[in-house]
Amino acid sequence: MGRVTQRHKVIRIRDGQVSARPDTLVAEEPLEIRLNGRPLAITMRTPGDDFPLAAGFLVSEGVLGGAGDLQNIVYCAGATQDGSNTYNVVDVRTAPGVVLPDITLERNVYTTSSCGLCGKASLEAVRTTARFPIADTPPLRLEPELLASLPDRLRQAQRVFDRTGGLHAAALFDEEGRLVDIREDVGRHNAVDKLVGRALQDGRLPLSRSVLLVSGRASFELAQKAVMAGIPVLAAVSAPSSLAVELAEESGLTLVGFLRGTSMNVYAGGDRVALRAGTAASGRG
Repeated sequence: MGRVTQRHKVIRIRDGQVSARPDTLVAEEPLEIRLNGRPLAITMRTPGDDFPLAAGFLVSEGVLGGAGDLQNIVYCAGATQDGSNTYNVVDVRTAPGVVLPDITLERNVYTTSSCGLCGKASLEAVRTTARFPIADTPPLRLEPELLASLPDRLRQAQRVFDRTGGLHAAALFDEEGRLVDIREDVGRHNAVDKLVGRALQDGRLPLSRSVLLVSGRASFELAQKAVMAGIPVLAAVSAPSSLAVELAEESGLTLVGFLRGTSMNVYAGGDRVALRAGTAASGRG
């Protein structure tokens, strides 16, 4: 099975001094996801947590909504011409009776480590397939100080990033700010899928009392994955995209961007951020 990191010899130049030394790189390998034996998608990912990654991907596709929808996930033997198992192909088997949505299996979608599910960025698609309406979740109120503390907690838990500097991270926190789970991957959307897939396997969906924090920007794909998992709050240390904001506004998702130090921008769902009495929300921030 592939490793999370690899060693590679580099030429290091520091202050005019040249030396040769090994460096630690984050591994990146393709993962083909099959659904009931049929090829569905290929994503570039960091090996590890492949089964949760596949399960989480299918949550965002509207295929899986709970542990009962999943029969099993296996690595496919004979993935190469010589019959060896590369551990880069997984087959997800749904439970009997699970109705598959119209996801056009024949398309064999290719996703990169940065784009998420390209070509399916549709507000209508999310609106029609979301199983856990965020607007129907119990009220959740978060202090700005709690939100401001989360990036440091995420960074402290990034073990592989410390060795490579080349990984994105996604973490789930509860409403008290406690770290529930964290996953790292070369692709930010993969890291989220690994979180959501593990929650599905553990029977914890929907994640209606959770905050999802991502180490980069908040793209449409990440907002989509939050909505599909029933996560009411998505926070990012960088900027959101315009389509992510549109989806957040339509779905009731609280979307926070530029979460750095004590500063942040709330782009949608501001009712879940507990502002002090007398604080007025004005301007763009």
